[in-house]
Amino acid sequence: MSPAILLPLLAVAAAPAERPINVVGHAWAPFISPMGEPFRARTATDDTLARWFNQADRNHDGQITPDEMKADADRFFATLDSDGDGEIGPEELIHYEWELAPDIQLSSRLKRQPGEAPTIKRPELAEDSPDARRYRRGDGEPDTLIGLQGAARYGLLNMPEPVAAADADFNRAISRAEFEAAAFARFQLLDTGHRGSLTLAALEAMWTSVLAKVHERKHRSEPIDTRVGEPVPVDH
Repeated sequence: MSPAILLPLLAVAAAPAERPINVVGHAWAPFISPMGEPFRARTATDDTLARWFNQADRNHDGQITPDEMKADADRFFATLDSDGDGEIGPEELIHYEWELAPDIQLSSRLKRQPGEAPTIKRPELAEDSPDARRYRRGDGEPDTLIGLQGAARYGLLNMPEPVAAADADFNRAISRAEFEAAAFARFQLLDTGHRGSLTLAALEAMWTSVLAKVHERKHRSEPIDTRVGEPVPVDH
């Protein structure tokens, strides 16, 4: 065998063995922003709430103002309004609930499990079927609100479907104006101290309370929760 061929073979033989593949599992549940946008952890230490906060805090002064909340809502609205007609229609809402944020689904039969591919085909629903009514504005809540449901398990507000909840006139379409009005109303709900701005520390305290309630629910039954749209109270 010629030296030109032998030397590369010897180099390969002397090379150290490849390092083993290390698969690291991360928390799969997202943080759902007040307007319904999911933020998923990229690493084991990723702070998804802080990622949304820093994105919404456009001038990076450590606080979110009503104008910044509105601007963040407008940005997400543009993502949801895939056909650019100025409204989030029924098909776009179904895409949100089934593809973008399937974690908010209230039915365990429909909810995607960690790591599961979106293989469930979107159903063709009869107009008067129970599942069809699920996608109408004003619906979306379970028959009984026991504990935190839907997006309320992953967000700061007790709101099972935050995008659909912005449909103020219940016409099965959400306009930009409705989405902006919802952003302002939700800002006021989160601004419990009436300071005119939101800080990361205050929102983290709310988020900690949500996580604690989700943990408690796994270990004991809870009384019926009749709150809609209110922040989860912080335990003192």
